[in-house]
Amino acid sequence: MSAKLDRRHFVAAGASAIAMPFITRSASAQSPWPSRQIRMICSYPAGGQTDLLARAFGEFISKQTGKTVVIENKPGASGAIGTAEVARAEPDGHTVLCSISTTYIMNRVVMKNPGYDMDKDLTLVSVIPGAGLLLVANPKTGIKTLNDFVAFARKSGKVNFGTYSAGSSPHMTINELNKQYGLNVEPVHYRGEAPMWTGMLEGTLDAAMGSYTAAQSVLQSDRGTVFAVHSKKVDAIPNIKTLPEQGATSKFFTVSGFTGWAVPKATPQPIVDRLAKLCVAANSDPKVKEVLGTFVLEPAFGFKETNALYQRELPIWIESAQSLGLEPT
Repeated sequence: MSAKLDRRHFVAAGASAIAMPFITRSASAQSPWPSRQIRMICSYPAGGQTDLLARAFGEFISKQTGKTVVIENKPGASGAIGTAEVARAEPDGHTVLCSISTTYIMNRVVMKNPGYDMDKDLTLVSVIPGAGLLLVANPKTGIKTLNDFVAFARKSGKVNFGTYSAGSSPHMTINELNKQYGLNVEPVHYRGEAPMWTGMLEGTLDAAMGSYTAAQSVLQSDRGTVFAVHSKKVDAIPNIKTLPEQGATSKFFTVSGFTGWAVPKATPQPIVDRLAKLCVAANSDPKVKEVLGTFVLEPAFGFKETNALYQRELPIWIESAQSLGLEPT
């Protein structure tokens, strides 16, 4: 009798042991989020636009949830290093990525193996559409409109145009303008906006393209004249027309790019939705509004709006990027 009782107990205990992992996972999946500290990995260096947005939104999320949000800067390889780490993280909403459209879209074209597959490994949660990038000319060129730029490029035969990296939005813009107007504008690639605008300040560039905020050193010293904005008007300079308004026809001039947050793909949808709602709610936070205003950015989008934007712009980015003819490295 004792032996039979022991066997029954043994079988019952075994069954309980087998069931426990499933019970634990089920309880974990239903547990409130966040249940501990959140790591927000920013895949670009401290002090830049992406980092400042991560910190402002992270601080708001922390205040709303009562959990610490730690910002970890993991730059390198056009954002691929930090992004790959998030892609491998536990999909429980406690590891979040803050990065830009280059990371989410361009790396699949310019890198053979970025270490992650955006479509299989990550879910976009919320994005902030990019501001209209400025096309700025050296005042010595006399360029004040897109037509002036085209005429100058044709007369000169060759124009050097600054970009903040190979494969960037400015690089693709030059490529599209060259195709439409039959120009031979040569991109000069820098490692970031700061050195590019320094090149403009020193007078070594005929033109360059970048953000409104970063361009202020050039504009305020009268070393540059804005002659167009890429895809959308900038409120601070409403008289400057967009490229499409001035006759540029490429579909690429309809995309804005973005900064946004993503989580590992298997993260439960309720957690994704909660995080997206927090990002949208942060738009009204004074510190967040200050950062958005500094970089002339729109408010963060919700989950559905975010993914609609991504699906709409993705094929346009890919087509323009592939037309550059860059060999993946």
